[in-house]
Amino acid sequence: MNKIFEGLKIGFAMTGSFCTFEKCFEQAEILKSMGAELIPIMSENASGISTRFGSADDNVKKLSEICEKKVIKSIADAEPIGPKNMTDIMVVAPCTSNTASKLAGSITDTAVTMAVKSHLRSGKPVLLAIASNDSLLGSAKNIGELFNRKNYYFVPMLQDDCTKKPASLVSEFSMLPQAVSAALKGIQLRPIIYHRSD
Repeated sequence: MNKIFEGLKIGFAMTGSFCTFEKCFEQAEILKSMGAELIPIMSENASGISTRFGSADDNVKKLSEICEKKVIKSIADAEPIGPKNMTDIMVVAPCTSNTASKLAGSITDTAVTMAVKSHLRSGKPVLLAIASNDSLLGSAKNIGELFNRKNYYFVPMLQDDCTKKPASLVSEFSMLPQAVSAALKGIQLRPIIYHRSD
């Protein structure tokens, strides 16, 4: 694997879209194999809730093993990220519409929102990998707000099932490394939202 991210410090933050965890773990492994140092962060829900997609303990353990670091799981532990210059870019994958809405409103009440806020103090890029069933309903205005917010970038996303879930948007997680490279250059990959024609 090409070590194009050698020396890059990536905050890898996960929120509670549990059905996409496996895809996000895979991307974390890819970023690591490309030379990046990953700082693992999980929201309290992501690290504390067991679902049919896996137990909380197993999810925390897996992310910790991939990143070879203890997972940051509290506001107190996330606060030093900015002051200590721990990250060059912050990736939130998956990013729920709940978390996106909090970021749009500058609400800091989870380890992930604190990590983003702390990271942003130096004007560094934040890359969001949206995964939500209501992205095109009540959460659309908040995601739209972040489209126009400086330092925020998005992994391109698609309507994963526009018939059964017409308001759902899920990031194309396989594009995450490419989106990291673009965000570091101040570029938003486009189209941001698309529909796959199979």
